[in-house]
Amino acid sequence: MDFSVFGEAATWISLLTLTFMEIVLGIDNIIFISIIADRLPKKLQPRARNIGLLIAMILRLLLLLGIAFVLKMQNPFIHFNLFGKDIAPTGQSLILLGGGLFLIYKSISEIHHKLEGEAFPKEYKSHQANMKAIIIQITLINIVFSIDSIITAIGLTKIILVMMLSVILSIGIMMLFSGPVGNFVNRHPSMQMLGLSFLILIGFMLLIEGLHQMHAIGNGDLHDEIIPKGYLYFAIFFSLAVELLNIRFRKKIKKQ
Repeated sequence: MDFSVFGEAATWISLLTLTFMEIVLGIDNIIFISIIADRLPKKLQPRARNIGLLIAMILRLLLLLGIAFVLKMQNPFIHFNLFGKDIAPTGQSLILLGGGLFLIYKSISEIHHKLEGEAFPKEYKSHQANMKAIIIQITLINIVFSIDSIITAIGLTKIILVMMLSVILSIGIMMLFSGPVGNFVNRHPSMQMLGLSFLILIGFMLLIEGLHQMHAIGNGDLHDEIIPKGYLYFAIFFSLAVELLNIRFRKKIKKQ
């Protein structure tokens, strides 16, 4: 590896930019991990969150080491016509479609459980089985988030070492703050519903991107974003800011 690149200011700017981007893109991951880990006893929740984030880091680092494989996943492996539309599935598009469907399903099922108060399914009968089921679900969704994160990172820099360092730094920062964030989300039911609604929105975005990459919708370039992530995350942060104000307002009302 060539460490001489760290003598250039542009490298450090890229590292800071990538780290910040990884943290922003990782917020949905933290929300998903926090909400799903809420099914565990309090003492096991930090362990589940840390394991989830470690899995995210390992997957991202492995994907960076196999960057050539990730790039090949953007190439269509078959072409066919369906209802007058040219369909060209790629490995990435299928993962995005599957991940989007899984995220929407899990978010809706979590909302249904919280509203109806139904008993946990069989796999949640014991804490050990519960932990295993949660880790499996975290791993599945991390595959999707990791590929999306790596593809975005490639557009900012071509230096693998910089991308790997940004992943390690961002995951380290998220592990420090995942506890307070997770506890805050789980203490406020309205924040849980807001977080689950965000995940449905992100799942829908993954579906749209997956379809776009298959050429099923849109006539633009294959790598263009149908839904710019900037707009999506602005809407998320704006909604979050409004809900934080509501929480503070409700606390003030209770004190009066």
